[in-house]
Amino acid sequence: MPHNEVRKIQRARAKQLRRSMTRAETLLWRHLKAHRLAMLGFRRQSPMGNYIADFVAHSCKLIVEVDGESHDFEERIRHDGRRDEWFASRGYRVLRFTNDDVMKNLEGVVLAIDLAAAQVAPPSLTLPRKGGGNNSADGANSCPSK
Repeated sequence: MPHNEVRKIQRARAKQLRRSMTRAETLLWRHLKAHRLAMLGFRRQSPMGNYIADFVAHSCKLIVEVDGESHDFEERIRHDGRRDEWFASRGYRVLRFTNDDVMKNLEGVVLAIDLAAAQVAPPSLTLPRKGGGNNSADGANSCPSK
């Protein structure tokens, strides 16, 4: 999938947001970083197009937004709707939580993210055991030799 070039101003803004994360974002990041949740690689404050996603797992196309009180106003709600539509048009699912949700029910938020990731993640393939595989009747390996 081709990715869009991110403007320098967006990169600088994302970097600044990473340095000034809210308390709720910091708490949630502790659960998402270093593949701690479902072995997913989340990025924080990641620029995407004209937007910056709070947390994104590109492998399962999942975005997690942590919203403060400023997202309660009508204008901000409309902006968030346009933003979510833009992400959805690129195949991403957006989960939104309030700072209050994260602060009061962190485990519930993490569980909700885990469940959402499991719904969109491709099923893992079971690999055969070492030395296993299909054998023909005469005991020879059925895989073609190189």
